[in-house]
Amino acid sequence: MTNNLTQLHELADLILSIEQSMRAADFWHAQAPAPAAMASRTPFCADTLAFSEWLQFVFIPRMRTLIEQNAALPGASAIAPLAEEALAEKPGKREVVERLRQFDRVITANV
Repeated sequence: MTNNLTQLHELADLILSIEQSMRAADFWHAQAPAPAAMASRTPFCADTLAFSEWLQFVFIPRMRTLIEQNAALPGASAIAPLAEEALAEKPGKREVVERLRQFDRVITANV
């Protein structure tokens, strides 16, 4: 399936918006986790990374690469509910979760 340019632009804008929301909420990390932590085989690296670390160091770079290479995108996404739970007690989570909800909708509409 070929990704259309409008969807790619929308996704690129959303990825940037997710990063900006994370920075504003102080979820952005100054240091990358150890390579071993990022090599986890557990979904979302849940056994080695905080959810915000996974977003910053795994999800965002992977999505940027897919967009830049016009590669096949995921057929579906449901990251927002996970973010809602993982960031439950964190102040500032609302914007991050909303951006991820928008991402989920765009990916799902891409099918």
